[in-house]
Amino acid sequence: MTYPSTTLAATCAAIEAAGQMLLKRFDTSARPSTMEALMEAASANEQAVGKTLEAALLAAVPGSILLDDEEPLPSEDGGHGWVVDTVEGNVNHVHGREGWAVTACLLEGRRPVLAAIYVPLSGALFTAEAGHGATERQQTLHVSGKSELRASIVATAQAKPFQDASVHQAMSRMFQRMLDRALLVRTSVPSTMELLDLAAGRIDAFWQHAGVGSGLAAGALLVREAGGIVTDTAGNDWHLGSEGFVASGPALHPHVLHGLGEMA
Repeated sequence: MTYPSTTLAATCAAIEAAGQMLLKRFDTSARPSTMEALMEAASANEQAVGKTLEAALLAAVPGSILLDDEEPLPSEDGGHGWVVDTVEGNVNHVHGREGWAVTACLLEGRRPVLAAIYVPLSGALFTAEAGHGATERQQTLHVSGKSELRASIVATAQAKPFQDASVHQAMSRMFQRMLDRALLVRTSVPSTMELLDLAAGRIDAFWQHAGVGSGLAAGALLVREAGGIVTDTAGNDWHLGSEGFVASGPALHPHVLHGLGEMA
């Protein structure tokens, strides 16, 4: 399905407005000293922009709904739903760090079809629509053309804090495997920021164990529309609800899957 240009324009306007509100709240000297203070600051950010952003997105696509990671997944042939992260990288924002954005991704069923990501500190605006490519402020994005893992910059991210010990052990094994094979392996949060770099060809691959859909959907569409491949760790097409996430350029993807798959 092709969406009117007004749909993407309205999506961009909504996330840019939210981003500007968050920019006014941003303080490079912020240093929360307790978990309680951290959570209060993060919650305040979300409350400051969440309702306005969500209302604007719902108006952009009449009949659409909001989805989150705590609700049941939509059916494969379901209607339109928004996956929104009001402050992607909120933990960075409340510590006065770079590495945060506002993201919105429209799904048809479980398939990302339209996405916009705004990075207020730099003013970068990334957009993608299924079948129509990915751009950063009208500049077309392309993933890396590398085919050698040993020449590649590979990234991963922690999906969320305090996961099960088995998840942490699997993450550690994956990281070790990539350390043995890639030129450079980095880990950071949020996932979206790494996927922006991947879509722009600045890094070469990204994987995440036990992913969180709201942190991956927009970036997944951006990478695909920039010419990349996005699968689960078994090589199946990734969709909301998949276990595991692997993204890279086409020539490199089999090598990344092979390296990760050897850990079983």
